[in-house]
Amino acid sequence: MPKVLVPLADGSEEMEAVIIIDTLRRAGFSVTSASLGMSRTLTASRGVVLVADELWESVDPETFDAIVLPGGADGTAAMIACPGLLNAIQSFVKAGKLMGAICAAPLALQAAGVLEGRRVTCHPAVGESLTMTERSSERVVKDGNLITSQGPGTAFEFALAVISKLEGQPVANNVEAGLILPSRVT
Repeated sequence: MPKVLVPLADGSEEMEAVIIIDTLRRAGFSVTSASLGMSRTLTASRGVVLVADELWESVDPETFDAIVLPGGADGTAAMIACPGLLNAIQSFVKAGKLMGAICAAPLALQAAGVLEGRRVTCHPAVGESLTMTERSSERVVKDGNLITSQGPGTAFEFALAVISKLEGQPVANNVEAGLILPSRVT
């Protein structure tokens, strides 16, 4: 069973965070949400209160198979300001472990210095801030062990891409069937 770490902060995008966590758990993954703040309780970008499973300081990122970052402008700023997370991102990319980022969160990957020469996408509102590489207009971009996506409306596709990468397309298809999603845009 893959172990996935989902960092959260005040200002994280709640739809992305919850859809990622819930969809990965539906696949049977062990998902741990970790607050970058001083409390497990945080306020997301639209005022929804979330409670993380752990505090960032209490987890060892190296024991996980993947790190998946939800977006949100303020949440992403907190990720960029967290040296431990940036170090973990660098370590995961170097080790070939799965890194995922949606919405504004690819900017945290950029801050960690891991985007040069990579294909990525992000929310169009932060596209101009993505200076290390060119932004794709695709809804979800897979580049080796790096998966990025555009925002709340692509969160299910993004989470299913993570499932497919870690456990295979049949598992992703099984989870998707239970979600009753509209037909995918291709």
